[in-house]
Amino acid sequence: MGTPDFAVPSLEALIAAGYPIAAVVTGVDKPRGRGQHLSPTPVKEVALRHAIPLLQPPSVKDPGFAASLRAYAPDLAVIVAYRILPRDVFSIPVHGTFNLHASLLPRYRGAAPINWAIMNGERETGVTTFFLSDAVDTGELLLTATLAVGPDDDAGIVHDRLASLGARMVVETVRGVEAGTIVPRPQDAALASPAPKIFREQCRVSWNAPAERIHNFVRGLSPHPAAWTTHRGRMLKLYRTRVKPGGQGNPPGTVYVNGQMLYAASADGHLEILELQQEGRRRMSAPEFLRGYSVASGDLFE
Repeated sequence: MGTPDFAVPSLEALIAAGYPIAAVVTGVDKPRGRGQHLSPTPVKEVALRHAIPLLQPPSVKDPGFAASLRAYAPDLAVIVAYRILPRDVFSIPVHGTFNLHASLLPRYRGAAPINWAIMNGERETGVTTFFLSDAVDTGELLLTATLAVGPDDDAGIVHDRLASLGARMVVETVRGVEAGTIVPRPQDAALASPAPKIFREQCRVSWNAPAERIHNFVRGLSPHPAAWTTHRGRMLKLYRTRVKPGGQGNPPGTVYVNGQMLYAASADGHLEILELQQEGRRRMSAPEFLRGYSVASGDLFE
């Protein structure tokens, strides 16, 4: 059960490992692109290529969905970036239902673990498989794997690496459950931290923060949903930055242009802005941006 790109490597890994996939459960087709044509989910595309039966329930609480699932008599269900399932669904498989989560549980429980880990400056994250329980992301732990996070890695980079790492963990978990070699262990609730869904209004840059914190904020939200600021009432999305120590004294948000380089003052120094996007335009490098947009030293980002 899965919907977005993050789930694709896991499905492909299970197929490559020779496991018979009774069915794939994924989200409904949605309108995408300029023409708003109905498009299949990334997971559905893989299932279609391999002629795997598909279920696309509008609601996982629909009794008809549970009945359809029971008809497949599944041994095990694997969840990767799908929905919150009710007990009458996740209890159907004989050997249970496990989820792949993109953090080292119990840290970063919630919908946006990758973003929050990077925004908080974590230098290590990872993936965890765990059996589902009634409360979200609280079930018994199965396997974990860690991943180092570089100081300039953004959420997109970490997402792709964790998707690949997670695919290997999914196959290892299935093998372990099949062989009975994994001993589930409870989570320590005292170590739990939240990673809730992120909304647009939370993505505005606070220039009163230290440069390192702003840098982590930007890369934790890049490429989606993207940190943003305003200049003369226009929204600018920020995708890539670099911390520049020193230069204290200017009010936070003060712009400094030096040739083809663009800086903004923070609470303790400057942040070089390397890639950004003007409202209604494409993402571009700072030199490209400066050639086509009027911004000058002394302006303010707000």
